[in-house]
Amino acid sequence: MTSASRPQELRVVLASASPRRRELLAQIGVEFTVSPADIDETVRPGESPDDYVLRMAITKAQQGYASLADPVAAALILGADTAVVLDKQILGKPRDEADAEYMLASLAGRTHRVMSAVAITDGKRLESRLSITAVTFRDMGADEIRAYWRSGEPCDKAGAYAIQGYGALLVRELQGSYSGVVGLPLFETAELLEIFGWSPWATIL
Repeated sequence: MTSASRPQELRVVLASASPRRRELLAQIGVEFTVSPADIDETVRPGESPDDYVLRMAITKAQQGYASLADPVAAALILGADTAVVLDKQILGKPRDEADAEYMLASLAGRTHRVMSAVAITDGKRLESRLSITAVTFRDMGADEIRAYWRSGEPCDKAGAYAIQGYGALLVRELQGSYSGVVGLPLFETAELLEIFGWSPWATIL
């Protein structure tokens, strides 16, 4: 078996329903199927945001492997999780318009962190990585915040914004991984896939 042919034989299963993660994986040429993992995403008492995000990614990968009908045939299970963190507080998806406006007003003019973890297991070995990106918002007025809510974009997004959409207009500066803010840090993801034998250039060369 040649090094160029081996990666094509690796099967990847994404344990996430996120369309953004699907798009990012496809962007770097990964062939995969989707099997979302159903897990308890409650933050444990005293758990730090970075520990939480890593635990979520690892648990998704492990649960994804455990739920496979034929685990032997599926080589790699990929789990990922992303959290928007302000002053050590995790900002989840807004409950309603008032909650979204509160989050966005809190983020305006300030720097927050986006923690994005990825984990991969083949059932025998598990590897994980954490990406932390600093995102600085510009100042925003109440009218802008309400207009952004009406776009519909903040409704199902952690921190009530999407950097890949209209939310890009809110970001003054970013230090770290853009793809990590979207939902899957591609550098770390490729690094893990290569550990398990995948090559990013196999479909090109």
